[in-house]
Formats: sequence, structure tokens, C-alpha cells
Amino acid sequence: MPSSCKEIRAALAQCLQESDCVMVHRHTASECLREPLVHTLPTKCQQLKKGYGECRRGMIDMRKRFRGNQPANFRHLEQAEKSGENYMLYAGKSAFGGAAHATDGNEKAPKDWRELENEKYRLSLKKEEKA
Repeated sequence: MPSSCKEIRAALAQCLQESDCVMVHRHTASECLREPLVHTLPTKCQQLKKGYGECRRGMIDMRKRFRGNQPANFRHLEQAEKSGENYMLYAGKSAFGGAAHATDGNEKAPKDWRELENEKYRLSLKKEEKA
């Protein structure tokens, strides 16, 4: 059970080492995780910090004492992020995993059925004019 947070901790350490707080401003990783500097971290590092805290909290949660924390397989998370598949951290299927196509918010809105009918009508008029 103590190793259930190992991968997310390593991912957080990697993210901190690559952040501007450590690389450019030359702060230590522990300084970057404290209050005045924590807001300068990238969003990914902030999410990993929150996830690591929840994982550690889950180690002493009495509701999980029999099953324990589920290990967060961070490599699988990264692969899912790259491939576009959705991944749920703890259990069950993803709510959006079996979609017919990817939705990123930039799709064109489908045409209204009235517009489609009007286009069909116009095409039929053009065919009649040609004939």
C-alpha cells in the first residue's frame, strides 16, 4: 500500500524538475510546492500535486482500508492523453470513451433539417431547369 502513490509522485517530481520555477528561477522543488510559488507552476504540475495529495489521503481513508488505494498508472494516463482515449483513474468505464467521433469543441454545427430540405429542393429545381 505505501507504493500505491509511487508513480504519481515520480510524475510530480519530473514535472517540477521541468518547470520554470526550478529550471529558470532556480528554486528548490519543495519551495515551488509551497504557497507563494505554487501558483506559478504549470497546470499539469498543479493537477499532479492535487492528485498526489488525494492519493496520500486515500492511504489513511477508512473507506478504502480493505481494498487500498488503486495505483495510478501514470504511464497509462500519458498514453491515453496522447491517443485521445479517455481514462478513469479508479474504476469503471469512461463516460465518453465509446463516442462515435472525437469531440474537441471545434466541430461545425450540424445543419438544420430545414436547410437540408431547402438544398434538396434547390437541386431538384436546377435539374428541372436543365432538362
